[in-house]
Amino acid sequence: MEGSILPHGGKLVNRIIEGKERAEVLKRAKSLKSISVSQRILSDLELIAVGAFSPIEGFMAKEDYQSVVEDMRLKNGLPWSIPLTLPVSEDEALTLKEGEDILLKDESQNPIATLHLEEKFSYNKEKEAKEVYRTNDEAHPGVSVLYAQGDVLLGGRISEINKPAYVELPKYRLNPIQTRRIFRERRWSRIVAFQTRNPIHRAHEYLQKCALEMADGLLIHPIVGETKSDDIPAFVRIKCYEILIENYYPKDRVLLSVLPAAMRYAGPREAIFHALVRKNFGCTHFIVGRDHAGVGNYYGTYDAHKIFDEFKPEEIGIIPLFFDHAFYCKRCSAMVTTKTCPHPADFHVHLSGTKVRELLKNKQNLPLEFTRPEVGSILMKAYESI
Repeated sequence: MEGSILPHGGKLVNRIIEGKERAEVLKRAKSLKSISVSQRILSDLELIAVGAFSPIEGFMAKEDYQSVVEDMRLKNGLPWSIPLTLPVSEDEALTLKEGEDILLKDESQNPIATLHLEEKFSYNKEKEAKEVYRTNDEAHPGVSVLYAQGDVLLGGRISEINKPAYVELPKYRLNPIQTRRIFRERRWSRIVAFQTRNPIHRAHEYLQKCALEMADGLLIHPIVGETKSDDIPAFVRIKCYEILIENYYPKDRVLLSVLPAAMRYAGPREAIFHALVRKNFGCTHFIVGRDHAGVGNYYGTYDAHKIFDEFKPEEIGIIPLFFDHAFYCKRCSAMVTTKTCPHPADFHVHLSGTKVRELLKNKQNLPLEFTRPEVGSILMKAYESI
């Protein structure tokens, strides 16, 4: 296996069918029952197919689903914190039979994959919300999606026959085999991953460079799947990452790639999920900052750190690097965290997302202590076009 760390479960899954097998599936596709799936499901499907969600080979059947919701483990005991499900309406479920192959299509009716339907089952949305998101509040974006989806789940292995028709950011869409190969070619053995759904500001940069002091390379791995409507679009964020790497990072020690996953905003559980996924991409270390994958006030500031204590380190297999809240201190004249700075908040420069949006809308430059000027310029132009 290329790379210095084994995938979760020991083997990198590959559910992409090619050649004669693909031709045979396409030949009988017209005779299969079919369902159209959302962009969110397509994201999960793609990541299952390329092994990013190893050892999972399809959408979860009932035993795995219940075990993940209740215990953060697959039925075989392996840690896994987020259920991967394929929901349909009750009417759709009635037309499908367990044991048959179902064709999965995108919203334009292009055939993407087949599902070998092992099981269809009902589930308790309120219980999943409470366990996974720690709230039943419909204002939570993850809970909102959960409550709006179908009432029956389909479980079974998938086989990808066509890649989803993505047009955005093709050169950065690296799968686990590709990232592992690059790490090997660059002779990196200690690789730290950074998860983000936002442009990188000075605090993020500080965390990454601290981690780079102890690693051979850094994987900047932004989420580009479905996010909240007020999150900054992926193509804008990529411009910000590119200009930062060009001007402020050692380019031979950084790899930029995108993760086409949907954000769940599940806080602590999503921190475990994100760590296991980066392990599958070949990373040995994973940065966990303040309120990782959080939203609103649903999670404690460092709950995403504490949840790792619920597992043995060898079970997770990737080393989490925990960082406190980072910011610029005018008294220290440096980027610091709550662990390293003794000064009161009056000296600290850190902006909320709301304050950043307010400054940009009013065409005011973001403080240099908060973000690099090149990034501020890109964000300003993006807001001017809205």
